[in-house]
Amino acid sequence: MLLALLGALLVGLSLGLLGSGGSILTVPVLIYLVGQPEKEAIAESLGIVGLIALSGSVLNAVQKKVDWRSVALFALPGMVGTAVGATLSGFVSGLVQLTVFAVTMLAAAVLMFRGRPEAEGERSPPWGLVAFQGLLIGVLTGFVGVGGGFILVPALVLLVGLPIHVAIGTSLTIIVLNSASGFVRYLGVLAEAGLSVDVQLVGVFGAVGVVGSVIGNRIGARVPRQQLRKGFAVFLVVMAAYILWRSVPGLA
Repeated sequence: MLLALLGALLVGLSLGLLGSGGSILTVPVLIYLVGQPEKEAIAESLGIVGLIALSGSVLNAVQKKVDWRSVALFALPGMVGTAVGATLSGFVSGLVQLTVFAVTMLAAAVLMFRGRPEAEGERSPPWGLVAFQGLLIGVLTGFVGVGGGFILVPALVLLVGLPIHVAIGTSLTIIVLNSASGFVRYLGVLAEAGLSVDVQLVGVFGAVGVVGSVIGNRIGARVPRQQLRKGFAVFLVVMAAYILWRSVPGLA
């Protein structure tokens, strides 16, 4: 359990330092260190990441680093998409979800290795495209339990033109809403399958992750984030390869 709690701390550190990557770590920690079944782990990941993101979201909102118009345009369709993704998960096996999750990890690694795009100032974005992207991110969140910060932050910078620090705060707020929508829907999906979420586990991991997030925020200014992102990207590739090695044979 000590290794699992250290993993939860690392999840929080990732969100605090990079503004993304937390949920990418949570699912493997719950499955391989705690021993949770795939479907329960994905549902619990949404609750844990939602709690950790909430602490960062509140802090950023107080510091006026949240663009509420972007939150509405991404989160409203995103919450619908998350509920759809969680519902769709009830029709496939946990191994299928893990395989999609591993592919998502590889996509996250590519985006993180490329680094953050630079904003050119706020612009008038194609709001229909923004809402559609929010919907797709929501479906992904609900289906495999990722918060989507690795997609949200670049999208907020490139499509909306938000500065990086505002994009991170806005992304955390969207993650809170999407995760809450998916977690609630998963409670019903799991109940229909005779499964349930370990609420105590979610609470403990969420609390440890919040501590890690605070630490990450404090040390982030002293650490070169570009190098951190590239190192984290390499780690994601290794983890994705391991998950595929464990999951793909079971699909045959």
